[in-house]
Amino acid sequence: MEHEKIAQLRQWVGESQRIVFFGGAGVSTESGIPDFRSTDGLYSQSYDFPPETILSRSFFDARPAEFYRFYRDKMLCLDAKPNRSHRVLARWEKEGKLSAVVTQNIDGLHQAAGSERVYELHGSIHRNRCMRCGKAFPVSFIAQGTDIPYCSCGGIVKPDVVLYEEGLDSSTLRGAADAIRSADLLLVGGTSLAVYPAAGLLQYYQGKRLVLINKSPTPADGRADLLLPGLLGNILSAAAGLEPEEDN
Repeated sequence: MEHEKIAQLRQWVGESQRIVFFGGAGVSTESGIPDFRSTDGLYSQSYDFPPETILSRSFFDARPAEFYRFYRDKMLCLDAKPNRSHRVLARWEKEGKLSAVVTQNIDGLHQAAGSERVYELHGSIHRNRCMRCGKAFPVSFIAQGTDIPYCSCGGIVKPDVVLYEEGLDSSTLRGAADAIRSADLLLVGGTSLAVYPAAGLLQYYQGKRLVLINKSPTPADGRADLLLPGLLGNILSAAAGLEPEEDN
């Protein structure tokens, strides 16, 4: 960790009132949720079908039972708890410094940590609806089942998560773009910036304080005003002035 860069980030956070955080799977790895594209993530494991195929809308429609076996086994990490990154961001929101979180994650951990203005680009495991009548179901209804979850009306209950071949929710996209456009500091962390259209939201930021925090290089590194390679939780905690024992 480079102390000069951390000092710069800490100064910018102190001077900002409209921070927006844009994050991906790397935000939740410290909570024990696997990063899809890391060497030990879901994409490096072997199944009868590749995860990209299983998590597609056409697969869901054609093989819902197989979809749900994978989904319950690999996507419902219900024992995961918010980590340092989630808690720091929620703290900044309560202090009136952070105006929004834009996340590609579906785990709901930002809200569990206390964040209130969260744009979930890819949906949430905690919202589930009958495809026929629209009745809402909690995630426990999905998790406790062993086969295809059906509503009492006979319709299949589908998680409100964006599958491959599905488009992002337009109102969520608009809200995220507006938040990024009005930010005076944009923090980007724990994302490869390889998934579109989500990664394209960076184009809406026109400010001079774009901070990228990631363990690996991203396509946007050259645009960053401050580049901090490393563990997101460590960097955000340091920027918040937290000692390790304060962040337990």
